[in-house]
Formats: sequence, structure tokens, C-alpha cells
Amino acid sequence: MNKKALVAMSGGVDSSVTALLMKQNGYDCMGVTMKLFSNEEVNIRDNTCCSLDDVEDARSVAHTLGMPYHVFNFSDKFAQCVIEKFIDAYENGRTPNPCIDCNRYLKFDKLYQRAKELGYDYIATGHYARVEFSEEHGRFLLKKAVDPGKDQSYVLYSLTGEQLSHTVFPLGTLTKNEVREIAEKHGFVNARKHDSQDICFVTSGKYSDFIEGYTGRTYPEGNFVDKDGNILGRHKGIIRYTVGQRKGLGLALPHPMYVIKVDTLSNTVVLGENEDLFSKTVTADNINLISVDNIYKPMRVKAKVRYSQPEQWATAVQTDENTITLEFDEPQRAITQGQALVLYDGDIVVGGGTIKK
Repeated sequence: MNKKALVAMSGGVDSSVTALLMKQNGYDCMGVTMKLFSNEEVNIRDNTCCSLDDVEDARSVAHTLGMPYHVFNFSDKFAQCVIEKFIDAYENGRTPNPCIDCNRYLKFDKLYQRAKELGYDYIATGHYARVEFSEEHGRFLLKKAVDPGKDQSYVLYSLTGEQLSHTVFPLGTLTKNEVREIAEKHGFVNARKHDSQDICFVTSGKYSDFIEGYTGRTYPEGNFVDKDGNILGRHKGIIRYTVGQRKGLGLALPHPMYVIKVDTLSNTVVLGENEDLFSKTVTADNINLISVDNIYKPMRVKAKVRYSQPEQWATAVQTDENTITLEFDEPQRAITQGQALVLYDGDIVVGGGTIKK
């Protein structure tokens, strides 16, 4: 009897080729698109996932492959675990990564549970990453994609061992060009479709506009201050600022200054010099470890504090069940609360957590 896989299909080329490869590898597949929000609540634009055109593209590819196809409505879960967390982070001076929350709570939790209910053994997605069982480690590991320019292991660090054992990433050994060539060869309607950009539910390009529109709240003006508390001007609401920001401050300053802190208690945005953004120590909580059980003894790793950052050498140690402290060899710029700290041992994801301070 063939193994059964539920294939998450966003309507893009990556998930479409994933479906094809799963079929070619002998899996009995069902294509699924997750409906994550109401079109009435969020005005969908081009270059995002989850538009009506995306659903039709996914349905077309599934039909071409002879696969059953369904749309699952997970909008309530998405609102609770992604959108509301996104808003709460900005309201409290943090900078969230909603793609990580979507993977954690929707694709590899809610969708995985639905797959089990329907009798499907595996979830397959179009992420550029690899899952391998390691005899040495005695567990399933999450590894970087072969194509370093497309590697998405950073946004997948929250997967558990059980989830990894039921997950397939067919694109992990391919480049993006190879994926498009496969799609063109098989006549997929989305072979040259642009990749989705930015945050799928932020449609205006400004996350602050989305937050105000979604919540119906306005955020009061306050003071820009320097490190000594001197007032430099007025800001337009704390949700509009994040650590490291220089543009869009609306101030006439004698030299460039950067956001170094968003103080929600005093409703102030603290500005400083570029050198004020550098630090060597970071603490992360809500941790998930994959390749090891714990890091109570200091461990040499490479680490990154944002998706686009090159990995940097550091020493990590676990200070309690849910917290890691990491010391970089060299100071890193704009380490930001709410972003993910992800640890690597070569191409293996050790684990990660949410930056606390």
C-alpha cells in the first residue's frame, strides 16, 4: 500500500513541483490549500500567497496530476496564533516573524493534525530544507537546503522530532531554477509565477496600516528621545518603529540616528548612534531543540538572529528548561526582540527560540 501524503499547495511553483515529486516518488497524495483569512477582512494584492488566483492555480495543478484537492478553512486558528501575535508584538515593542508562527501553529500543527485525522502519513511542503534520519543522533534532523540562496531552515526551527518524522521537503536538494524547469516541462500554469513577497495579510505594504485597520485602534504620538532622555521630536505611534530603523523617522537630525529601543511604558522611541546597535549577548526563550536534548553545557555553534543574516560563530548555553543565552564571538547589529535566534552545527539545525533581550 502506498504511503499517503497531504501536500500543502499555495498556488506557487514550489508547492506545485512538490506535489509532482511526491506523486513521482510513489505517494498517494491529496492537495490542500489553507484558507487563512477572510478576503473581506484583508484585501489581497498580487505577490502574496492565498489569493483567489492562487487557489485556482493550485486546483489546476492538482487536477493535472490527478490528485484530489480541497481547501481547509483555518482562518480562526490563523487569526489567533499569527495575526493577533503579530499585533501584540508591535504593540509591545517587539518585531515578530509571522512566517515562523504560521509554520509552527498552522502548517505543522493544525494541518498535521488534520492529515492524521484523514489517515495521511505525511505532510509535504515546498520549503527549501531537508529532513534526514541520523543514526548517529538517533533522531530526525532538520538540515539546510542544498541551495544556500533559498534555504528556509531558519523559519522551520520550531518543528518537533515527531513532526519532522512525518514531513517531506522534496525541494531540499534542488535549486530554484531546477524547480522552474520541472514546472515548465510539465506545463504547469504557474511555472514562471513570481514568488510571494512580504507578509501575506499585510496588503498595503505598511504593517502599521494593517494593525490600525484590523484592530480599529489608533496609537498615540509620543517623543523621540536620545539615550540621555533629551527630546528630539515626536513619533507617530510606537507600532511604526523597530530596532535598527533609520528611514521614516520624519526628523531633521544633524547626523544619522537609529532606533535603539522602543519603550512602551513611556511611549517613547529611543534613538542612538549606529554603534549603539551592536551587542554580543542575546537571550531567547520559548526554545525548541532538534538535534540535541539540551545545551546545559556550553556548545559552540553558528547562529543567526534574522532570516537574511549570515551565520556567526557563538557559544550557546541553556540556562533553564525554556531559555538559551548565547554569546557571539563578534558584536552583532540590531538584535531585535521578537525575532528568532536559530543555532546551527554545520548544515544541521540545532534548534532556536524567540529573542527576549
